[in-house]
Amino acid sequence: MTEAIYLEVSEKTDAAMKANRQVSVSGMLKILGVSRSGYRAWQNRKTSSTQQRRDAVKAKIMVIYDESKQNYGAPKITKKLQQEGEIISERTVGKYMSQLGIKAQWAKPWTITTKDSDFSNELQNILNEQFNPERPNAVWCSDITYIWTTVEK
Repeated sequence: MTEAIYLEVSEKTDAAMKANRQVSVSGMLKILGVSRSGYRAWQNRKTSSTQQRRDAVKAKIMVIYDESKQNYGAPKITKKLQQEGEIISERTVGKYMSQLGIKAQWAKPWTITTKDSDFSNELQNILNEQFNPERPNAVWCSDITYIWTTVEK
């Protein structure tokens, strides 16, 4: 919670400096109810080694994702990272990808929906246009049509 306040104060002071205005940081912190010493400590705080590693892994994930033309998901990115020597799980890569706001592209499988127009060798007309069979279930007819539909959840 206080980190969000510190970020806001920092952004406001940066904007004021760019606009050549003077802003009372102490006054802002007093109004917001946080201490000056806490703000200064937050400003001077260095990122931890864990956070540095996370940022480095996220950068590698973005590089691999962009090299794959934004197609790879967590499983393939995990394999690439492991080949590079990183020790990381697929779940962690998926979590980092969601934090970065990226996800794999799903390629729709291509299905052949038409055949060659020359059916003379393969198909035989065994009905000879006699559509009134002598008994039930003697003649069956079907047609296959591929129609893409959307599935609503």
